[in-house]
Amino acid sequence: MGGHISTEQRINERIRVPEVRLVGPAGEQVGIVRTEDALRLARDQGLDLVEVAAQSRPPVCKLMDYGKFKYENAQKARESRRNQTNTIIKEMKLRPKIDDHDYETKKGHVVRFLKAGDKVKITIMFRGREQSRPELGFNLLKRLSDDVSDVGFVESSPKQDGRNMLMVLGPNRKKTEAKADVQAEKDRRAAEREEKAAAEREQEAELRARAKQDPAQPKKKKGPVDNLDPDVI
Repeated sequence: MGGHISTEQRINERIRVPEVRLVGPAGEQVGIVRTEDALRLARDQGLDLVEVAAQSRPPVCKLMDYGKFKYENAQKARESRRNQTNTIIKEMKLRPKIDDHDYETKKGHVVRFLKAGDKVKITIMFRGREQSRPELGFNLLKRLSDDVSDVGFVESSPKQDGRNMLMVLGPNRKKTEAKADVQAEKDRRAAEREEKAAAEREQEAELRARAKQDPAQPKKKKGPVDNLDPDVI
């Protein structure tokens, strides 16, 4: 039954109130003026009259380039979305009686995830009689959190969830910072490769230049042995 309610700002002739509180293009307060006078000022300056506070009495309107204003707002919104990072939660599953080799391997993965700025959910899986010894899982989670404390912290403390025990580790650094570090490392390696390649090219050019400067080696004169038929013994 109701019509569509527009959330877009009213501008120019769409502003139908008799008077407005006018703000100039530089933010200066002009005061309360008749709407028709405000529209005339906008036209004279090649600007738009834009309602910026409709709930005020009278409404507050500003003189501005509305097209430029919308473009700049769209750019800011796009930049804001670009800077936002989706939270990714990795998962690592361990057994309470994991051996040292497997533990070190899985710990390495956890460290890599945390360094990349991702959260990690650690799941301890109990089987059979292991469920009667939750301290095994708790001690293992405590050991892991201590081992990775330089790159992560306990965001969600260990808790029992049926046959599993869960803990969430959060990264010490934001994902944007981690990405910046990764990109910086890539740039550094690329610079090193380019520097090495340039040095090799310079060395090769120097060797070619030396070869051109060296006098030609005299040809060896043929002797009687050289004229013998190689098939003749």
